[in-house]
Amino acid sequence: MSNKSKRFETTAIHEGYDAKEMLGSLSTPLFQTSTFTFDTAEQGERRFAGEEDGYIYSRLGNPTVSVLEERIAALEQGERGLAFGSGMAAVSAVLIALTKANDHIVCSSGLYGCTFGLLTMMKEKYNIAHDFSAMDSEAAIRALIRPETACIYVETPINPTMKLIDLKMVSDVAREFNIPVVVDNTFSSPYLQQPLELGCDVVIHSATKYIGGHGDVVAGLVVGKKDFLDSVAMTTQKDIGGIISPFDAWLLLRGLKTLPIRLDRHSDNAENIFGKLIDHSKVDRVYYPSDPDHADYPIYKKQMKRGGGIISFTIKGTKKDAQFLLNKLSFLKIAVSLGDAETLIEHPATMTHSVIPETVRNQMGITDQLIRLSVGLEAWEDIWEDLEQALNQL
Repeated sequence: MSNKSKRFETTAIHEGYDAKEMLGSLSTPLFQTSTFTFDTAEQGERRFAGEEDGYIYSRLGNPTVSVLEERIAALEQGERGLAFGSGMAAVSAVLIALTKANDHIVCSSGLYGCTFGLLTMMKEKYNIAHDFSAMDSEAAIRALIRPETACIYVETPINPTMKLIDLKMVSDVAREFNIPVVVDNTFSSPYLQQPLELGCDVVIHSATKYIGGHGDVVAGLVVGKKDFLDSVAMTTQKDIGGIISPFDAWLLLRGLKTLPIRLDRHSDNAENIFGKLIDHSKVDRVYYPSDPDHADYPIYKKQMKRGGGIISFTIKGTKKDAQFLLNKLSFLKIAVSLGDAETLIEHPATMTHSVIPETVRNQMGITDQLIRLSVGLEAWEDIWEDLEQALNQL
């Protein structure tokens, strides 16, 4: 089945698996094994030499994982996928593969806290510098590119400010300098946004979020050109070892089957909650991509299918007021992560982005008043009733 021949919803269920090859099993079998046997010693030699295809050891490849990798590659319209044990294992493998000591990275002006921490460590250990850019114009990007710039790293929507970056514009500039563009597509999933189709080179997902969708797995995925990911597989993935377990790959395959349905419901609910938040007297600002008044709405119209399930908003008050609001919720869960069936709410400045120095956080727009809401799959009216009663107590 070609990844161009079927629509997204069909690909999410069928790509990369043929039941006839697995005794008719409808569900992809779970190959819960660490190693694989060889028919002969000579066959083992050929496989280790790369002269014969076949499985050797699950750190190097596993049939359940292979189905997942083929499916995510098809959904992102890429040549190859790689699966990792966490989103940060995926981020670190890609950035380590693309850089060497004394290189430089241009980043969007807002990053997940652990990505920021990784970049800080890379600077301290290997003098790999990084600069942040608003990426609001071609000139802003060009101004930061150096001879030693190894890649451009982008989040869009940015976590947690929901700022959008024009991916085609970034990729057009990067192509002038022959620099790869890496995109963290976690907030959108391939259902809402496909960076490779916009000219970018590598897509990363924390598959823990929307791709898994049920809060029961930690994993990462990468999609890109085959030559590059072949290299990553044989170096930073194999030798550092941040691999996914077969069972976690099986869970992600299960989650992918309902990804389009879930993302539409997340988006429906978020649109309704957004409409209520903007009218509440205790709310100062609301940030949601499909808001026609969002500063980056024209970018949203160009590259996103829908707004997704994440809303960020600022309250009129202090950090203590923000924490008070979270503590007054009844059934909505105070938790980091996102994309689960349950609605999750967190305070980025003291949780997901607490590793970032306060001055830098404020420059990114991550203030003490900012709250991030991952709108779940519950009845939106119930979500709003809980939020409203907590807001009313401020």
